[in-house]
Amino acid sequence: MHYKTLSSAVIVAALVLFVSCSETSDEITPKLVIDDVVSGYHGLVKENETLVEVVPEIYAIGDVCNFNIVNKHHGEAPFEIILRSNGYAELRAHKTLNCEKRKTYKFEIAAVSCSGIISDNVTVHITVVDINEYAPQFLEASYVKEVDEGRLYEEIIRVEATDRDCTPRFGDICKYDILDDNQPFTIDNEGSIRNTEPLDYDHSHNYILSVVAYDCGMKQSTPAMVTIKINRICKLGWKGVPEEIDYSPTSGRKDLFPNAQLRLCDDPCHVKSVNAKLTLATSHIGKGCDRDTYSVQSQRKLCGASEESVELLPANHVPLSAGNAIKHDEGRESDQMYEFDGSSTAVAIPNDFLDHGLSSAFTISTWMKHKPMSHQDKHIKEHILCSADDHKMNRHHYAWFVRNCRLILLLRRDFSQGDLNIFRPAEWRWKIPQVCDNEWHHYAVSVQFPNVQLYIDGVLFKSETKNPEVIDDWPLHPTKGINTTLTVGACWQGSENKMKHHLRGYLAGLSVLLHQLEKPEVLACLHKCKESLEVPAMELLEPGMELLTNSELTELSIEGDNKTNLEVLVRKIGYSNSRDYPTPGRRNLHLTTSLICDDGREVKMPSTESYVMVHRPQQPNIIISGINTIPREYHEFRQGVQIFPDIAINIEPESYDYETKHPELTNVLERRIDSCVISVYPSLNPDHEKLTIPAHVLAKFGISAKVSKDGVAFNNADIVFHYQEILRDVLYTNFKPAYYLNRQFKLVCSEMNGRFLSNEYLQTLTVVHPKSPTVADITTTLPTTAPPAALLIDENEAEPQPAHAQVVQHSVETKQSKTIVSDFEGSIDERAQAIVASGGHAVTIIIVVCVGFLVLMITLGIVRIKAAHQKASQDEVQDTEMAWDDSALNITINPMEQLECDSSAQAGGALSVGKHRHADNDDDSSDDNMSYDYDDSSDDGGGNEEDDGLHRGCAPRLEWDHSTMSI
Repeated sequence: MHYKTLSSAVIVAALVLFVSCSETSDEITPKLVIDDVVSGYHGLVKENETLVEVVPEIYAIGDVCNFNIVNKHHGEAPFEIILRSNGYAELRAHKTLNCEKRKTYKFEIAAVSCSGIISDNVTVHITVVDINEYAPQFLEASYVKEVDEGRLYEEIIRVEATDRDCTPRFGDICKYDILDDNQPFTIDNEGSIRNTEPLDYDHSHNYILSVVAYDCGMKQSTPAMVTIKINRICKLGWKGVPEEIDYSPTSGRKDLFPNAQLRLCDDPCHVKSVNAKLTLATSHIGKGCDRDTYSVQSQRKLCGASEESVELLPANHVPLSAGNAIKHDEGRESDQMYEFDGSSTAVAIPNDFLDHGLSSAFTISTWMKHKPMSHQDKHIKEHILCSADDHKMNRHHYAWFVRNCRLILLLRRDFSQGDLNIFRPAEWRWKIPQVCDNEWHHYAVSVQFPNVQLYIDGVLFKSETKNPEVIDDWPLHPTKGINTTLTVGACWQGSENKMKHHLRGYLAGLSVLLHQLEKPEVLACLHKCKESLEVPAMELLEPGMELLTNSELTELSIEGDNKTNLEVLVRKIGYSNSRDYPTPGRRNLHLTTSLICDDGREVKMPSTESYVMVHRPQQPNIIISGINTIPREYHEFRQGVQIFPDIAINIEPESYDYETKHPELTNVLERRIDSCVISVYPSLNPDHEKLTIPAHVLAKFGISAKVSKDGVAFNNADIVFHYQEILRDVLYTNFKPAYYLNRQFKLVCSEMNGRFLSNEYLQTLTVVHPKSPTVADITTTLPTTAPPAALLIDENEAEPQPAHAQVVQHSVETKQSKTIVSDFEGSIDERAQAIVASGGHAVTIIIVVCVGFLVLMITLGIVRIKAAHQKASQDEVQDTEMAWDDSALNITINPMEQLECDSSAQAGGALSVGKHRHADNDDDSSDDNMSYDYDDSSDDGGGNEEDDGLHRGCAPRLEWDHSTMSI
């Protein structure tokens, strides 16, 4: 800290002046100049240096010849003061100092004149600055500690190190570290070591760690060895069951507990019977497990269900009460699931959508999740499906509903189906726990009267005594003018004109199949889960052992009397998820075991918890590729052209290497897509445009299609190869291709019910318009002695153009460049060509039309001048319409069909282009292709009718000015 300031300089000057003026003798007494004499001088010196940094700098006035250390407060003062010049001095140590031995020094100094006069003393305070000389050292060279296996310790052992440096900066220990990687231990800054996971004696009997310490200057110590010994502790139950099992999508089967051991420790038990049960928890996912996210329609197709089945949900029908539409999820991770609130939500099913009258054979199926309300009356009905009188009365013709945790089917016979006085079965009541367990279950009731069968989760319910309970009833009596109302989620009360008996719960995939029964294997397939436990191979099962599973393969039990075989079987239990893109997340595993000894004593085994962690799959990339632009001739469009002749659909990355991993499942696991949509804009004109789909191929593959003026939508899951075949066979037909420059079609395909979408592939069909011959080409072929009557384009080479000059632009996003060819080569400035080629604006089209018309007028003016040999007058030119070819923006003049000009004709002939319509013109417009008539007779009365008739229809040869015209 420096104390030399402006004030000290002033004091020094004053003292000098004072001494020089007041001193009368020849000797001047020296004086140390310092502001704060009491505080004195303060100095710092590093351990490895000798020069002391003193603040303020040592300075004395007077006749100074030396500085002395005159008072040593604390013994030795190994310093010397060296006089420099002008009264200044520096302080140095005789040798390097050691902070660890002595940190501070204090002494007094005085200035000495050449005659020996000594100044007043001033105190000097010296502090020795520490440097990081020493590395930390552990108090012990090694540490040893014993711990029990299977425990997590807050602290196993504490290590300690010290540092010989004198200051906290370098002498304190700020950090400890374990040099060994991948060890289940950690150490904090206080040296406390603990384990990060339970230790296992079978995995390692002991652990040897290298531990280092760092001082606050980050100087590292030499390592100390820490040995942690594991004591084996025997616990009843399963050993070697991992807490977490990682599962990667598309990896197939994976064994869950390959190292499992059942320990009995020292219990002297001769096993009489043993039982182990493993449960896989999947109720938190979708409808109870990881099923494919295809639409209901696609799932039915994949399972081979009847195509006659009518799906009542998703409900695209009008709710009976405005604003009470049923809520549903997005249906991306699983099927769409619909919530019914128990008070207002219900959906009406029109009779044209589903015949309200059930046949003698039918199947109704649905997914349902339902739980009872604690305060709910047990007699309350909750209808899944109900057909009732539409007014006056409240008769229920048939219904499927829940009441008091029973699933009930009501079928009332019509009066025409039997004797009104005979009781017949009319109500079946199944008492089953699934109805009220708040879990997703699949229910299907198949009726071929009087036989009624219920399938729960794809398994036929075995009838028991009074389960189902069957109730007989009379047939319905005849009525007049009464129709039925069919509803989902409630039942219509005709007399009250409102809904009652609402369902509180969730439904999905509600369908009705009339006139036939759904196959049992189809119902089992619809419920089949894509993830499950994999049972061990049956050849591993020894006599006396039994293996049982539930229908979903989420529970597996092993029973018997062989403990060793039980261990072998548990090690071979696996998990698999065959879904291409499974729902990521945790699936809990719960393993319980019970054991009974020969003496009847039961050994209590603690349950074992674990879980499967399904990782997020890599997202697929559906790529559609092909040749984007395809040119076609007129006749091809009239016959029908393939829109996507070389379309290719690829899905990347591939989830399966079929041939190497699962050769036996190639056909089952081949990649699928479930929809492709072809869009066209603007919409097709049904008068002359249509799309044709390959109906026989669609029927063969079971893919549905809906054709409209906006395009085609294909649905139902199938392999990519089949969709490619169908798309390549889609034809576009246009009976009037001359109206178009091109047609664009957009194709988008999806997988997993729209969860994954492809790129938007644009296909352009370009109409190849016939090139009209130029004027120069025509004039070179005409006789030089007689001018042509008109410019004639052969009907077989050019499509007749509509007279109303219609320009049709079919896509504002066309990316393919177009080449504009002028019929009058070299007669239009290149700048005009550029304007035309960059078309798309109405102003540009108008400019081009005006320029073309101007060129025509100038050309005809030249013709008239040549023909009349510069006669004095011209007749007024008649304004007519002009035909427009929008394929190349060509200017076309319809000629007469023959050129008949007399070689001896007079120069003052007449140019007359008649009005014609091509014989094969299929234009429905009332406008014809118009021509232009010019009367070039002179006005001097020299013409006569005979000459006029002789030369009518003839014109002088056209000559064109090829000079550049500016627009």
